[in-house]
Amino acid sequence: MTEFIQEFIQTLGDYLPTALAAVGILVGGWLIALVVAAIVRGALRRTKLDERIAGMIAGTEEIEAERIDVTRWISRVIYYLIMLFVVVAFLQALNLTVVAEPINELLNTVLSYIPLLLGAGALLLVAWIVASALKFVVIRVLRAAKLDERLSSQADIETPERVSISDTLGNVVYWLVFLLFLPAVLDALSLQGLLVPVQGMVNEILGVLPNILGAFLILVVGWLGARIVRQIVANLLVGFGVDRLGEQTGLTGALGGRKVSDVIGTIVYVLILIPILISALNTLQIDAVSRPASEMLTTLLNALPAIFGALLLIGVAYFVARIVGSFITNVLTGIGFDKVLSWIGLGGVVAEGQRTPSQIVGYLTTVAIMLFAVIESANLLGFTILAQLVSDFLVAAGGVLLGLFIFGLGLYLAGLADRVVRDTAGPQAHLLAPISRVAIVVFAGALALRQTGIAEDIVNLAFGIVLGTIAIAAALAFGLGSRDIAARELEGWLKKIRTSKN
Repeated sequence: MTEFIQEFIQTLGDYLPTALAAVGILVGGWLIALVVAAIVRGALRRTKLDERIAGMIAGTEEIEAERIDVTRWISRVIYYLIMLFVVVAFLQALNLTVVAEPINELLNTVLSYIPLLLGAGALLLVAWIVASALKFVVIRVLRAAKLDERLSSQADIETPERVSISDTLGNVVYWLVFLLFLPAVLDALSLQGLLVPVQGMVNEILGVLPNILGAFLILVVGWLGARIVRQIVANLLVGFGVDRLGEQTGLTGALGGRKVSDVIGTIVYVLILIPILISALNTLQIDAVSRPASEMLTTLLNALPAIFGALLLIGVAYFVARIVGSFITNVLTGIGFDKVLSWIGLGGVVAEGQRTPSQIVGYLTTVAIMLFAVIESANLLGFTILAQLVSDFLVAAGGVLLGLFIFGLGLYLAGLADRVVRDTAGPQAHLLAPISRVAIVVFAGALALRQTGIAEDIVNLAFGIVLGTIAIAAALAFGLGSRDIAARELEGWLKKIRTSKN
């Protein structure tokens, strides 16, 4: 037992200086790591690296959001890197080479990768400098050209400063530079697995970018040209007095209060924009997007002559319908047509504020002319089903109006017959006048219903049954009521025949 204790004390005495040295290395290295990390953090904070990197990522010089604490990350990385060296030295001081070897290999790998990181960092720094410079130049040039003010005045909108077009284009250029440097950065990091797809993506973007820029320029130039032409056309129409003519004819009210010159100017604007959109889509050369959109716009452009012709036809028909409707209203009012209700016995004078019969006829005439114009316009546009529906409606409406006319004429004739019978029929007038009136009204009603086409077979059958019933009733009434008189007359006829034979 004494020998064991002596050997332990001797071994501990031999190993204690080594252990104390290892602990000293560990503690000293830890203190050095803390000091170096603190110095690096302070130095980086004084250089405002956080704000610069945040501005580089956001693409703007002013950052109001929380800062990206890059200095803390860098100081932590340096701290742990130094501690790895300290741990390796600590383990080697303790002669624990088996444990120190994997950590040493890790350090060798990290140290071998540091040049790659430095190269990638240098490329990112160059990319940031180039991107910032190009962004600055683009924004300054566009602001000097007052692009935002010009586009805002042309589009009649206010563009906030934060989302101005100049800043937007500057940010596009900024990130485009980073995108161009991305394959080089990945290559510097030896990330071949990411390099191939990213390089393909960049090549695709660079291949499409000229087409996008060309389409954008076509849209901008075409849009500005279309706006200028719209203003010129609108001003010319105002000078020619088109707006006054629209107010006089009521077209302004039909357009919802919009000026005729503005409407025509907008139509011209759209007509110019359609081929510009087609050209821009074709410039993109993206078949999945441009082909269906171009075909749709081409179809619309090909249909424009028919649409314009249909609109012109409806416009001319509207003017003609208003003129004809007003003419018919005035003519009917002049000949006293407003008294037609009293003529047929349905009322007297129309109350104030209501449409007179003359106005109703004029309005129906206007509607009929417009419906004919709709039929022709639908045929021009190729809407044959709509044209057929409106045509069938006109036929049915014409039958109803003709039926109303026949029934009204029947009411007039019934009233006339009633008055004539009362004046000439003597003592039986009070009986014959209502009979004649009802008979004419029933006959006119049957003719009117037949004209409207509503259940013609039922109307014919009902009218025949009514007439047959009346005839049978009259025959029965005469036969039963005059039976004795008929017997005496028949007896007299027989006596005369016998006397003549003798």
